[in-house]
Amino acid sequence: MWMWILLIVVVLALWLVLTYNGLVTLKNRTDEAWSDIDVQLKRRYDLIPNLVETVKGYAAHESQTFEKVVQARNAAMGAQSMADKAVAENQLSQTLKSIFALSEAYPELKANQNFLQLQQDLTDTEDKIQAARRFYNGNVRDFNIKLQVFPTNLFGNSLGFKAREFFEVAEAEKAAPQVKF
Repeated sequence: MWMWILLIVVVLALWLVLTYNGLVTLKNRTDEAWSDIDVQLKRRYDLIPNLVETVKGYAAHESQTFEKVVQARNAAMGAQSMADKAVAENQLSQTLKSIFALSEAYPELKANQNFLQLQQDLTDTEDKIQAARRFYNGNVRDFNIKLQVFPTNLFGNSLGFKAREFFEVAEAEKAAPQVKF
């Protein structure tokens, strides 16, 4: 009789340890994935001042556009919560598009090697942000599923594990672009 009780206690303890360790592993993978996004966002933040200065040399009278880009960059850098960060990053992406639209009006700018290199670096960074975002969201999905399935859902929250938010694209960016000729 005592042997069965001891066996049940050992099995439950082993299950609890394995489940807890699984949650810790998924939490750490999610944190690592967020760190990957953060590194790419920092890279983008560092490229923006150079881009603005390059464009200013050709389109100095477009100061309102530059101010919007700088404000969006500062807002993105200062965002705290995941939701605020996603909104600020999406706003920054929109304002950066206005900088690139300026190049269409200034052929000299469009031909400038420094501008072209910055544009390529920024495009590369945007691609890396998207890849990091997908990786992060995949880890968040796995972590949240683990927290929500039975029997982990019975004690996951009480052990201090909280569901994470996805880093989502703004609704405006989900819509297909309109092409007009």
